[in-house]
Formats: sequence, C-alpha cells, structure tokens
Amino acid sequence: MAANNRRMSGKKGAQVGSGGKRRRGLEGKGPTPPAEMRKGHAKQRAANAKERRATGGRPQQRRGGGRSTSELVVGRNPVYEALREGVPASTLYVQQFIDNDERVREALQLAAERGGINLMEAPRPELDRMTNGLNHQGLVLQVPPYEYAHPEDLVAAAHDEGADPLIVALDGVTDPRNLGAVVRSVSAFGGHGVVVPERRAAGMTAGAWKTSAGTAARTPVARATNLTRALESYQKAGITVVGLAADGEAELGDLDALDGPVVIVVGSEGKGLSRLVGETCDHRVRIPMPGGAESLNAGVAAGIVLYEAARRRV
Repeated sequence: MAANNRRMSGKKGAQVGSGGKRRRGLEGKGPTPPAEMRKGHAKQRAANAKERRATGGRPQQRRGGGRSTSELVVGRNPVYEALREGVPASTLYVQQFIDNDERVREALQLAAERGGINLMEAPRPELDRMTNGLNHQGLVLQVPPYEYAHPEDLVAAAHDEGADPLIVALDGVTDPRNLGAVVRSVSAFGGHGVVVPERRAAGMTAGAWKTSAGTAARTPVARATNLTRALESYQKAGITVVGLAADGEAELGDLDALDGPVVIVVGSEGKGLSRLVGETCDHRVRIPMPGGAESLNAGVAAGIVLYEAARRRV
C-alpha cells in the first residue's frame, strides 16, 4: 500500500498552458504609423494645431497643472491695491461697524465696479479667526485658487497661432514678485507662457498678480511636477532649451537658437540654475554686463532675453 502511494504521489498533474499568449506575443504589430498619427509626437501636435486653425477652434487645455489654494489679502491698503491692480477676488469681507474712512470707501467702490465680488459683513472676532489674528483693519479680500496650465498647453497655444514657441521656465525662483515681473515681460514680448516647478518655487499669489500689472490674466502660467522632465519633453518636441548662467559658454548675442522654438530657463539670483536643469539645457548662455554686476534678478534677466528673441523674430 505504501508503494502504491509513492507511485501516485510521483504522477504529474495537468499542465497549465499559456492560453496562446506566447504565440500572440510573437506576432508583429504591423507597420509603424506615420509621425502625424503617433500620439504625443511633435508632428501630430502640429497637425492638430493646423486643423484647429482651419476650423477656427481653440486648443483643448489639459489642465494638468492643478490648482493653488485660496489666499487672503489683509489690511486696508493691501486690499485696495489688490483691487486696483486687478487681482482676482471672490469675496470682500468688511467688518461690522467699521470706521468708514476714504480707503474703505475706495475699496468698496472698486469691488462694486469690478462686479462678481461678493460683499460680506462679518464681526471682528470672525475676521480675527479667518486671519489668525493679523491686523486686518476691518478689510479682508479672498483670492480664489489659481488654475495652472499644463506645460504642453503652452506649446499647443503657440502652434495654434502658427508661431514658434517662446516660453520661460523658472528654476528655484521663490519670490512671487519676480514671477509676476517675468509674466509681464513674457506678455510684453509675445511669449506663450511661464513654467514653474510644483515645489520650492513661487506661485501665482496676489503679490505675483500685482507685479504682473494685469498681464497674468492673458499669459498662462504652467506648473510642472518635475522641471527637468518638462524640459526634456520640450526637447523631444523639437524645442531648444537655453539656460542663463553667469559662466555660460556663449554670449547672448551669439546665440542663433532664439530665432526658433525655444525655452529660456532662468535660475535664482543667488544659486543660478540647479545642476540637473543646467545639464539638461542645450545651451548655457551669459548676458554681458560691462558695468560689473555679478547677477541680475530673474525678472530683469528674462526681460533682456525676451527682448532679444522678439527683436530677431520681427
């Protein structure tokens, strides 16, 4: 009986087959489709943009850049200036029984003239709670979350215009006023938008809106999860990536790449470009400064390069 059990235990059971998967895996997938039909290819995007221009349509934005959080502007002068400069606002909170001085009246008048801003009366303790005890002086303005574009949206917008992309990317710029100044320069010189990293970088706050002098309403800001990968994606789409560096190999005036599709990368005033971003750039150029200054802030540096690019494209 024991021998019989040994013979039975040594028998092989049914073998599980592949179900034909191996055979199908050896089959070919057919000829490679042309570039215009390959998803994500630069030629396909160009063909789609051409079709949109022919039909009068607008590019569909991916909206993959996400949204910021809402923000509060606190105090009579800051609230008045934000309203005057066109900073987007959803609600103006006014303290009950507030002293109705000239600045309060001007803020209320601006909010009424702009329209679309809710006026809410609130007791002082409620405003204290909202602002974590800041000196709000009875006026608090709520700024809605900013809707960031996706980096590819900027390229699609350029193709929709039939133009070569002209984009500025910021690497390690943390001052919102510098971001606002760059947005203003991009708008002035016909650029297609600004790219900022998702982390450790300035975002579109009320301060950035104010510095942009209203141009942020028509110049998109895209947010990239990883700036290096976003630049590599631009390169794959045929766009030249130019980094500004004090020790750049070439001078700005000698760079021919500004004539075509280009992304201009500007680093922080103190540290410049990060190592990975600098290594990703196709060219590293310097701005000649006969006066001997060591560096320029991001807004000024971007403005100089954008002017040179616009001059060559005219």
